[in-house]
Order: sequence, then C-alpha cells, then structure tokens
Amino acid sequence: MRPPRERSLPSGSPRRPRFRTAALLALPLVMAGAVVPAAAAQGRQDRVVLPATLPSWAAPSADRGEVAPAAPVTVRVYFAGRDRRGLEALATAVSDPRSLSYGRYLTPAQIKQRFAATPKQVQAVRGWLTGAGFRVLSTTPHFLSVQGDAKSVRQAFGTQLHSYRKDGRTYRAPAAAATVPAAVAPSVLAVTGLDDAPHMAGPASAGVNPRTGAPSGVSATTPTKVPTKVPAGASAVPQTGHDRRDLLPPPEAAFANSGPFSDYFGATPATGTPAAYGKVQPYALRGYTGKQLRHAYGVDNSKLTGAGVTVAIVDAYDSPTIGSDAATYAAAHGDPAYRPGQLSRTGPETWTDTQDPSAAFPNGCGASGWYGEQSLDVEAVHGVAPGADILYAAAASCQDPDLSDALDRIVDGRLADIVSNSWGEPESGSDPSSDPVYDDIFMRGAAEGIGFYAATGDDGDYKAKTGVRETGMPASLPWVTAVGGTSLATAKNGDYSFETGWGTDNAALAKGGRSWVKLPGTFSGGAGGGTSGRVGEPLYQHEIVPSTLARAKGSRHRVVPDVSAVADSGTGFLVGQTETWPDNSVHYGEYRIGGTSLATPVIAAIQALAQQAQGGLPLGFANPALYARYGTPAFHDVTDTPLGANTTLAMVRKDFRNGADAADGIVTTLRTMGHDTSLHAVAGYDDVTGVGTPTGQYLASFRPGFPGFARTHGGVIGAPQR
Repeated sequence: MRPPRERSLPSGSPRRPRFRTAALLALPLVMAGAVVPAAAAQGRQDRVVLPATLPSWAAPSADRGEVAPAAPVTVRVYFAGRDRRGLEALATAVSDPRSLSYGRYLTPAQIKQRFAATPKQVQAVRGWLTGAGFRVLSTTPHFLSVQGDAKSVRQAFGTQLHSYRKDGRTYRAPAAAATVPAAVAPSVLAVTGLDDAPHMAGPASAGVNPRTGAPSGVSATTPTKVPTKVPAGASAVPQTGHDRRDLLPPPEAAFANSGPFSDYFGATPATGTPAAYGKVQPYALRGYTGKQLRHAYGVDNSKLTGAGVTVAIVDAYDSPTIGSDAATYAAAHGDPAYRPGQLSRTGPETWTDTQDPSAAFPNGCGASGWYGEQSLDVEAVHGVAPGADILYAAAASCQDPDLSDALDRIVDGRLADIVSNSWGEPESGSDPSSDPVYDDIFMRGAAEGIGFYAATGDDGDYKAKTGVRETGMPASLPWVTAVGGTSLATAKNGDYSFETGWGTDNAALAKGGRSWVKLPGTFSGGAGGGTSGRVGEPLYQHEIVPSTLARAKGSRHRVVPDVSAVADSGTGFLVGQTETWPDNSVHYGEYRIGGTSLATPVIAAIQALAQQAQGGLPLGFANPALYARYGTPAFHDVTDTPLGANTTLAMVRKDFRNGADAADGIVTTLRTMGHDTSLHAVAGYDDVTGVGTPTGQYLASFRPGFPGFARTHGGVIGAPQR
C-alpha cells in the first residue's frame, strides 16, 4: 500500500518464545461470517444468524426508510464446504515448524476432495435462494452469485433492506442481521452484497497528492493531458462476458523527483536550508535499487536468487506497459534480464469501475493509479529475488469480490508459493462479511503451502483518516503475514546502518527560507499497525506481543504488523514506469517511491530466497516460523531512536510543485523520521515493525544444519508436496 505519490505515493528487552507444539495456530476467535445458534436469532424460529451482515453504520439515527420491494439486489452466497474445523487443523499442522506434519501440504485436488462443498450442499443453497425469488447469475466452486430484489432478500434472509445516510451519501443495508434457514446454515460461510456501500481496497493511502491536491489513489491525469490515442499494448476494444465493459485508461500523469539527493543517508547536507534539531539535515535519498536492498539486508552473500520459487503479485487492473517497463528497469540497474516466461500474467476477461472516483463514479477505482503499484511490486521482487518467477494476477477492479477472485485463482491452481498484496482498506471501511471469505482463501492456501503477505497501510493508526485508531484489512486477518514499514539508512559502502519505524512529520520551509514551520510539522505518512477491533489474537502471538497491545481494545486481539522492511519514501525504492508527461508524450521515467507497498514485495522476495535456502520446501503460512525466530539474530530490532533518545533524525526534500518538472517551482520540506502517530517502534515486538526486519542470519537460519535449525523446524525437511 503506497502513500500519496510523493511518491511516498511498551518497551523492554526481547523475550524468547516458549511455544506449545500442538496448537500453535489455534485461533481463539469466531469467524466473522460463521453462523450462530438459532437461539440467537432474536426469536426467528428455525433460522440462524449471520452476524457480520449488519453494518455498524446502519443505525436508527441514519435510517431513511425501507427500500422499495422491487429494488434490484445482487449478492454472493459463499459455501462453507465440508469440515471447516478439519481445514483449520490441517492448515495449522502443516504451518507449524515444530509439527511432524510441517510442510506436508495437499494439492488443490486433495483440498477440493476433502473440504469443498458437496453437490448436495450446493443444490440446497441454490434451492433455498431460487425459492425465495433469486435467479442464479453464476456458480463457482466457492459461491453462488444471484440476483433478485429487496422482496427476495426479505424472503431468503429474513430482514428488510433500508436506506441509510453514510458519509454524505445514501446506501442500502439490512435493518437487522441476516438469517439463514437452519437446514442450509451448515452450508453457508458468508453472504456479501446485502449492503451496497463501497468496500474498495486502494494501492495508496488517503491523504493529499502533492502534485495535484487530489486524494491519493486518484489518478492525477487531467483531461487536457490525456493522449487521444490508446498507448500500444493497452486494451483497444471492449471485452465481452460482463455487463460492464470498461477500457483500461492510458498511463497516469508523470511524476519525477527533484534533486539534490543523498547517495546514502546523511551523504549530502542540505546546505542553505535552516538547521533543525541542532544541525543542517541531509537531503533525501535518490532511491534504492534491488541490488542495494539485497546488500543492505544481508542477502547478497547468500548467493540465493529465489530460483524455483514463484511469487504472485495481486493488484487491480494491469498496466499495458509493464513488460517493457520491467525489462527496461532491469537493464538500467544491473538486474538479470527476465528469462522467457519468468514474468507472466493472469487475470479476468473484463475490467470494471476503472473511472477515477467522483460524485458520478463513487465506486471508481482510478485504474491508471494502480499501474505504478504493479511496476513497484514487480520490479522490487525481481530486484531482490532475481531468479524467482513472477506471476501477476490482476483483479477486475479494486472491489473486495474481484480481489478475492484473483486470490482464489491462485489457490485453486496452486499457481504460486508466495503472494504479495500491496493493498487494503481501514478496518472500519472494510466489509466484515468478507472476513471469512478471505480467511477461507488463506487457510486453503496454507494447506497447499502458499504464504500470503499484506501491507498494513500508510496512514499509521488511521485516526487522521477515519477518526478512530484502527488497523487495516486484510492485513489484520489471522492467516496472513502483515508487513509494516521502516526508514532504512545505509553506510557509504552500502552496508546496513540503521532503521527507524516509518512515520514522517512534514514541515514546510517558512517564507524567506530562514526557518521551518512549526517543527516537527504535521503527519504525512507512516506504517500502519496497532490492535484489530474485530480479530482475536492468534496463539502464535501469545508469548510475543505485549499484553498492553493485545488488550488495547479489551480482550486479547490480533496486533499488526508481523514483520517489516523499508517503506519511507525518503529512503524508498527507485521505480521505472511509462507515464504521461506534461508535453502529452508517453514514455518511460523513474522516480522514488515508498509505502508498505514497497515493504510487502521486499519481504515476499526475501521469503522466496528463504524457500530456496530451505531446499525448495514451500514456507507456506509464514507467521509461526517468523515468531519462532523472534529475539534471535535473524532480525534487526528496530526502534524509533536508533542513534539514541537525544538524536532526532530528519531529511530535506525538494519536490516539483507540479510533480513532473520545475516549470511551476519547487517545494522544500523537512521530513522528521520515527514519528508514527500513536504507534511506536520500541525494543522488542512493536506495532510499527513487528518482530523487526530480516538480517543475513534470517536466510541462514533456513539452511539445514544451521545452529538452531532443529529447534525451529523440528528436524522435518523433505521434498515439497504440492
């Protein structure tokens, strides 16, 4: 998840874990979409409540009355399948390095045979829905998509649909939690679509785009600068098979960084700017390359490349120039050229909601704004793990159903070992009825040996964005590895120097240039983290995460992140992408970018190296192995004050006012580091960086014979079972 196209578009000593060996992953929580006993159905006889179907914003004070009975409604009903407890137990066992079942993964066919919905279950769900007046639009192994009206909803789910005011707009939602007939309840995992509020993930956090003043994630391309011809490689004709046949837009408006830069942290003092914190601060970096990150995190000496491992990248849409951009970037920065077939793509036949979000298109995803995310993810993975295969799995839009469909394609075909997801949304803006859908995907993936990694977001604790302190989704779910962010500093020779937790305050240069305005300034971006409001604490966190964090919202809850890597845009990654420039030309350019959108593919790439080090055995769900290494030399223990409590770290940035060139002037700001809202990177586990960032010892710890290997792996190593 990258911030605005800047492009930044309880302390104590570490504790060593003392894990139980049996139920390392057993989750003390109820799945958000799991049915509850009929006795809880508020007197509705022979029906079972689906508790996640009543949005918190559907309050009586916002109620605008019942929706017309004939109002059209499209919903998805997801199948629970057979033996969900058995699936969870299997995913737990194969993911636990201390279990004798570790790494004994199943194939997709075996998963389907043991856990998929039976024809009898599918028929029961279909009969219930069609009997209530719905018609079936499509059937997949995971859900039925059906269309009906508000009258059908009342018949099938035992609740009326009402209109509610939310964020200045009117949306429909159930007036009471939906219920399911007891006879079909065991076959139903979740129902989505009963409310029609936007549930959209974004590749960038909210905030203001420094080029345009537009919300981040919104394309900054203006109509006067959009080429009249579709660039080569873009979709030129509508696709078929969908009721929305959107074309992908041309590349977004160009962004470039203004110098001067530092070649390494502190290399070039910003002479002529005011002092801050006792000295003139240095310029921000030019941007790291993959080779530099490999060296900084100590993985280049391993000679590992990720060969034999496939990393999937899931984003919305598909940049029409990603192939040529990735090849150009690799050649420019000394990365190995892509082998034939090394970068491949899979995706839907159609795109939807491609428009920029506006009053006319409230569900618009700003398709061209996702191209930079795709470029970042692909180039970062290849730079850090140049031998790994990369599968780009495109989603038809940024909506939850389309993103979950992209993930399902990977799991159903066992298309990758590692899946990087640089997108998400605040917990309060996400759809809780989708939680069990994602959980099901991640558990089936874990059972197949697939690990999922998700960015925690770029808005810190989200309070400035949503008004409440919260975490992001899907990073907060228990079967995904949540990736936080740091500010990374290297020495002149490229060696690792230090990291802080990523959190940036932004102070403008005062008129006249003699001082900075109100140091440290205002928060401009930082790694997401904190305590989930609705996900219980998984056991792999029990003896690691401080109780003050786990109990921050009452009972023990999931805390994120799990692990972290470089994310600060001032110490970020140099990315290459074809863009639309002020003279209306469309060509390749490079710029520095950050965000947990960077940290996530970096961690995914390092995990590809770890899998190769482990002899090719897929790592699967990574959290048990990550937490087993907590407090060891495998991780840097990152804090906000790596040079001492009395040393405040900062950088000076110069940015083109229009984002592309100096025609409209240059803006100078001071970026103070290590200030992440209410979140703090401290000694030990923390809610900015998790267990820390990988060291060279991290990869070494996966090699057979490494000291401590038997302790963390139970001595179980064998050929991958897929």
